[in-house]
Amino acid sequence: MTTPDGVLDLVQRWAAAEETNDAGAVEELLDGAFAGVGPFGFILTRDQWLARFASGLANRSFTVTDLQVRDYGTAAVGIGVLVQETSWQGADNSGRFRVTLVAVRAGAGWRLAHVHIGPLQAPPGRPS
Repeated sequence: MTTPDGVLDLVQRWAAAEETNDAGAVEELLDGAFAGVGPFGFILTRDQWLARFASGLANRSFTVTDLQVRDYGTAAVGIGVLVQETSWQGADNSGRFRVTLVAVRAGAGWRLAHVHIGPLQAPPGRPS
């Protein structure tokens, strides 16, 4: 499996911008038609995703690990694990989550078009 040039860098820059709560840096990485799905199933537009920082989101740590990327030419899909130490309006929202990222080619580089953050749990019938 070959990872397209620039996708890993995009994901690393996105995670670093999220970790430092830098809405301006995140904005530069998102595609205009971006949509994000949060860990509780809510869907956010690009503007809503960026507004989280001014509305009470505070990331203290935000890391994507175990990323596997598949190249589809003008798009790439990455699936990994998101580990975050985060609070939302003062309530802890830390944890380990499954994350799926969709990147699209934008000129010579890549932009993040979609993020889906969901629960990470053991398969049914197995201890967690």
